[in-house]
Amino acid sequence: MIHLGQVNTLEILRETDHGVYLIDNEDNEVLLPNRYVPQTFKIWDKIDVFVYLDNEERPVATTDMPYIKLNDFALLRCNQVTDYGAFLDWGLVKELFCPFKEQAFKMKPGGWYLVHCYLDERTNRLVASSKTNSFLDNKDLTVSEFDEVDLIVSHPSDIGMNVIVNKIHMGLIYKDSIYKDISVGDKLKGIVKKVRPGNKLDIVLGQIGYRNIEPNAERIMHELHDNSGYLNLTDKSNPETIKETLQMSKKNFKKAIGTLYKQRQIEIKSDGIYLV
Repeated sequence: MIHLGQVNTLEILRETDHGVYLIDNEDNEVLLPNRYVPQTFKIWDKIDVFVYLDNEERPVATTDMPYIKLNDFALLRCNQVTDYGAFLDWGLVKELFCPFKEQAFKMKPGGWYLVHCYLDERTNRLVASSKTNSFLDNKDLTVSEFDEVDLIVSHPSDIGMNVIVNKIHMGLIYKDSIYKDISVGDKLKGIVKKVRPGNKLDIVLGQIGYRNIEPNAERIMHELHDNSGYLNLTDKSNPETIKETLQMSKKNFKKAIGTLYKQRQIEIKSDGIYLV
């Protein structure tokens, strides 16, 4: 079966004036227009293509890969707004449509919006929605405390930053756990710090507790090597200075330099840290 909105591995069946027709193992065919046909090919060669509907609502293949695929999330730019809705740049010739009813806030040309791509069952079209929470569910969690997870930054709140967890769940990073600049659409790694009542997920960037010592120690070692073996930081340094220099809290910084000191990899003096 040829899947809309996804990458399909198909075989070249025959050549025509308009391009080559590709076929799957169920004898379904789709056109790959001339502009995407490889310069050299043989019949029955396999090729990876993305399939979507063209301007006449016919399935068509392309070797260009879009910025977003079916059931995925991405930050896209709005190219234009018409009486029907917004049209987003997703890296293909035909723009991705986002109807007004699927806009969390009214889109404007030139604006960037985090959207989800889904298949409209009524029209069989690939459509975007900026109401991303509608496609997330925490009822049946697939993650547990201390699991490493993939994150997409969703939108800010008064107490932190909402994130999409493994493209399935909703989570929150509290303000006091954010030690570097993050923006909507950023893709990050994180850890499930806590599962609260109602399956609400507290997320932190990096790792937790003793798990957090080694990566932070490694970061300090990198900084030392990059700065000729010296850092103008001590356990008495201002937390904001530590955060700006190393993107970590003062608490984690003190744990990390304590570990490195015990391992005799650094010396801690009154004017800073020295590489042994």
